[in-house]
Amino acid sequence: MIELPDLAAGALAAGTLSALALSGGLVRSRRQQARQRAEIASLRRQLDGNLNAFTAELGHLAAQRMPAAARQLDRPHLAVPGPRQPHLTGTPLGGALDDVLGALRTELTSQRTRIDAAAQAGMRGATREIQAALYRLQDALHGLQQRYDDPELAQTLFELDHENEQSLRRAQITAVVCGAWVGLAREESHLVDAVTGGQARLAGYRRVRVHNHLEPGTALVSHAVEPVAIIVAELLDNALRHSAPDTDVTVNLEHVHHGACVTIDDAGLGMTQDERDRAQRLVAGSEPILLTDLGDPPRMGLAAIGRLTRQFDLGVDLSSPSPYGGVRAVLLVDSHLLSHVDPEERPPAASAPRSTRRAEPQAPPSPAHAYGTEADDAASGAVSPHGGPRDAGGLPQRRRRTRAPASGEAAPRARARRPEEAAAALGALQSGTAAARAVARDGGPEPADEATSDTEQTDYEGGAAR
Repeated sequence: MIELPDLAAGALAAGTLSALALSGGLVRSRRQQARQRAEIASLRRQLDGNLNAFTAELGHLAAQRMPAAARQLDRPHLAVPGPRQPHLTGTPLGGALDDVLGALRTELTSQRTRIDAAAQAGMRGATREIQAALYRLQDALHGLQQRYDDPELAQTLFELDHENEQSLRRAQITAVVCGAWVGLAREESHLVDAVTGGQARLAGYRRVRVHNHLEPGTALVSHAVEPVAIIVAELLDNALRHSAPDTDVTVNLEHVHHGACVTIDDAGLGMTQDERDRAQRLVAGSEPILLTDLGDPPRMGLAAIGRLTRQFDLGVDLSSPSPYGGVRAVLLVDSHLLSHVDPEERPPAASAPRSTRRAEPQAPPSPAHAYGTEADDAASGAVSPHGGPRDAGGLPQRRRRTRAPASGEAAPRARARRPEEAAAALGALQSGTAAARAVARDGGPEPADEATSDTEQTDYEGGAAR
């Protein structure tokens, strides 16, 4: 029988043990709660850090990466910064941020194309009206040139006609860049006439030296005449603008295996490799043309060349420097765009340089029909309804009367007149006419009619092959 004191002692011991076990469990629970609170605090700090890093990454995306991606559309050489945290590269978050940049580029490109197409449509309509007005002015000037024979007035009309031709060229280039057709259809013409026709549209045409090494009669098919003239004019314009005014621009026309080429060399400063690469991309016509890519003010010459090379299967190369230190531009006209015109029936324009190659030997012409005389022009059918020989575009063209050689003399060989020679001849005509009129006013005899006749007036070289 257990006594009461022993029972009390056992209960006390059991209570003590229970209290010790309970206190131990409570301590462990408190320690576990402390660890959990520490883990929660650490996770909260980590979450706050990730949130701050993500917020900073988004700010970096909006402030740095997206503007750089937008600028890269205009300037491909610019680099787009990477993520602010380099360790994000290759992670799902980094990939999602790159997807944002890709979507931005796609949308910006689409909107730019749409806006640029609307701008080009508006410019096409405006340039169409401008071209029509300039053509009307051109017809009016031609009418005045035919109506009046006063030398001073004729000189003024010729200068106005040349200025109008330059304005017409700029309007035509703008229209071509904006997707319009070239606007003119011509008959088959000598390739050298197309080249000198492009030369005649420029203010500094006197600095251009053309060397014709083609076979006589080498011509262009009808639909290639105007594009070739436009391309040559723009290439010459670039050469003249980027070279010193006391230097010449050399043009060589030669046959190649697949057709003919027009090589233009200037003695300017040349281009850097980046400039040459960009120019080559423009003239190749392989990329879409946006007006916003052409600068301010826009430089449309190379862009227009690119449009025409793609439309008419022509080739332009700007990749090699000129031996004179400037730029060499080569226009390749493929053989399927070439034709042949009988140089006896339809000779080139008087201002065009004669070929250095000789045609096959033929019977020598009679003195009365020497090449280049009015009688020869009439016999060959190259006379317009207005009584003058025709130029490459079918417009009347006036020439000086050539004296037939006397009996026993050799027939003079035709020589191409330089623009400055034509200008000097016109100046001499004006001076002689003015002097004769002064003598007439003082009581002297009246000057001869032929001094002011159409056949004696020299042709203005700027509009010889329009």
